Amino acid sequence: MHLGLLGHDRRVGWLLDAARAAGHALGPVCDVDPSLAAVLGGGRATPWDALLDPAACDAVLVGTDGWHDGRADAVRALVQEGRTLVVSHPPDLSMVWAYELDMIRQDTGAVLIPFLPDRRHPLVGRLRALLEASLAGAGEIGTPEPLLFERRLAARGRDAVLRAFARDADLIRAIAGGPRRLTTLGGGDGGPGPDDGLWTNIAIGLSGPASLPVRWQASRGAPEGLTIRLVGSAGEHLLEIPDGASADCRLDGGAALALDRGAVMLADVERAVAARAATAPPGRDAADTGADGATIAAATWDDAARAIELAETVPRSLARGRAIDLHQEEYTDLGTFKGMMASVGCGLVLLGLLVVIVATLLAGIARAAGWDLLERIVAVWPAALLALLGAFLALQVIPLLVGPDDGRTPRGPDSPRRRDP
Repeated sequence: MHLGLLGHDRRVGWLLDAARAAGHALGPVCDVDPSLAAVLGGGRATPWDALLDPAACDAVLVGTDGWHDGRADAVRALVQEGRTLVVSHPPDLSMVWAYELDMIRQDTGAVLIPFLPDRRHPLVGRLRALLEASLAGAGEIGTPEPLLFERRLAARGRDAVLRAFARDADLIRAIAGGPRRLTTLGGGDGGPGPDDGLWTNIAIGLSGPASLPVRWQASRGAPEGLTIRLVGSAGEHLLEIPDGASADCRLDGGAALALDRGAVMLADVERAVAARAATAPPGRDAADTGADGATIAAATWDDAARAIELAETVPRSLARGRAIDLHQEEYTDLGTFKGMMASVGCGLVLLGLLVVIVATLLAGIARAAGWDLLERIVAVWPAALLALLGAFLALQVIPLLVGPDDGRTPRGPDSPRRRDP
């Protein structure tokens, strides 16, 4: 298997190390520092459009270091060509870009694999099973309290915190389910940037009627990693997930169980490439099994897009000092058309009121001043407004011409659309 490279970061490096150990080759190296290209590919970096050729590589690894609009456009072009991509998460903290890729992926058959291996660890599946048992009244910790996520970071600036939360948001959704409301609380002792003081001790609350409340907090600590606490009235469970390419995870201080993030993602790439070679869709059958049989499926791009949207919601909640409600919505071409038509319809109503006022005023002035030409021009406004509204109504038949939505992108109950309560 040949792997192409578009940008680089440490997570892509973990996958490359696992790929080399498995005997896979590195194909075109694009959009990286020349010195790094020499180390990785034994030569100089090549233009990214070389990755459009399916013969150049079987899959493309997308890194986030030095992310820029040109790389985002390159990723969009690769998805339009139906390529297989492994994207370091999060590449861009823009939910619009993420859902745009999702809609393109549906049309072209491209495979987008987000670098989200932590949910696949057996201990994560075990913790979710313990939570479900506690919610059902069969757990040994009694009635569960809010689930606590503590992320230890060396740097706690805005970008570092939001990227860490975007990764952990996928774990939150995998363990506790999709949230319905997001709240933030920030504070600190300032930082090098005008906003960094708000992010040094930020806490994020996630809640919903069908899910356990979750509290996520960024804190200073070493080594970097994540601690998940499931606390109940009669005890608690503690899951430690260190950072790094290979991490020894522990549940309740028990025996360490290694998590090789590069190997986990390499297995996903191999599975996707093999499925495409067999002309079969890769599906969502990749999962790990915990000690009690609990399974968590591999993350899809839909999971990654939802996590990005949750992260994008945080600054808005922090700036407004209020909770943000998260609502169901389907991000499809038909849904986008309906939303655009609703917005345009509101605009036309306001425009119509403005035209009536202005035209009436001008007609009165023209009659008083004896300006016959202006009066004749103003007199056509009812016909012009009627024609505009008629054209808008005619556009509403487009969904009938293209057929009903085929539901290729169903959204779960936690699919968020931000709106202030």
